[in-house]
Amino acid sequence: MTATDVHQAAGHLPVMLPEVLEALAPRDGGVYLDGTFGRGGYARAILEAASCRLIGLDRDPAAIAAGRAMEQEFAGRLRLVEGCFGELDRLSGEAALDGVALDLGVSSPQLDEAERGFSFRSDGPLDMRMGTTGPSAADVVNEAEEAQLSDVFWHLGEERRARAVARAIVAARREAPITRTLQLAEIIRRVVKPSADGIDPATRSFQALRLYVNDELGELERGLAAAERVLAAGGRLAVVSFHSLEDRIVKTFLRERSGAAPRGSRHLPAVEARAPSFELLHRSARKPSVEESRRNPRARSARLRAAERTAAPAWSRPGVSAEEGSA
Repeated sequence: MTATDVHQAAGHLPVMLPEVLEALAPRDGGVYLDGTFGRGGYARAILEAASCRLIGLDRDPAAIAAGRAMEQEFAGRLRLVEGCFGELDRLSGEAALDGVALDLGVSSPQLDEAERGFSFRSDGPLDMRMGTTGPSAADVVNEAEEAQLSDVFWHLGEERRARAVARAIVAARREAPITRTLQLAEIIRRVVKPSADGIDPATRSFQALRLYVNDELGELERGLAAAERVLAAGGRLAVVSFHSLEDRIVKTFLRERSGAAPRGSRHLPAVEARAPSFELLHRSARKPSVEESRRNPRARSARLRAAERTAAPAWSRPGVSAEEGSA
């Protein structure tokens, strides 16, 4: 029985697990970090692949609580930490890591538990927070200006009817506060027509709200820069994304840091060259197999990008964004 079979039998479907393990190449004595621990799918596979130690990091206290039994199972080898992976270099407590795995987006338990407020298919409180702090999705849809809501739906959800959705939300909240997931979904469905491929009209707007509420794109930029700072020479970074905006950030970061990005124009002032801090493991993103996509529909949009840390200094510094650090 393969690692994938074991995790499927246990009710977990970590996306592109064999490909992530191949990219990380866990070795005995290594120290690894799973920055999106979830239900421990990647963490378990890494710990079973080599006699190594692993830090399981997650901003969701429910994920940390659910992982305590696994922490006992791998006593002395697995340590769970609650926090955002944008601070993984500080939260790891390690001087250097041999590998970092990031599985972006929302986890299956978060989607499946209606009370978390992520799903438009079952009714629950309109929350969407992966952690326990900050404004909820209900706070955003009831308090944000119409123009701000439109920008969120357009830029983070790529919703073509963003203005109409924002206008409908503002009109509805004048009548009563929007506090439930199905309540919001029905408002959206009244102004967005079903697509030919059967995707629910509320999909893009719910995705945009989730990204906004959790600052997921900002967290990703911070997490990539933190991984660059803490990975040892020869350490591996593997990132699985599910959204084109996420994949674009990862692609740009790794191409710049590996020296694979196009050079500046000869008509512009010269920019001091930096030694590449990463070497790409694959020239382009890897996709899940046809079999995995058939078995697990949530894997269909997954993209894996991976790279190996060089001995060059990190381009980014603590407190400086990845974009600023590469300027």
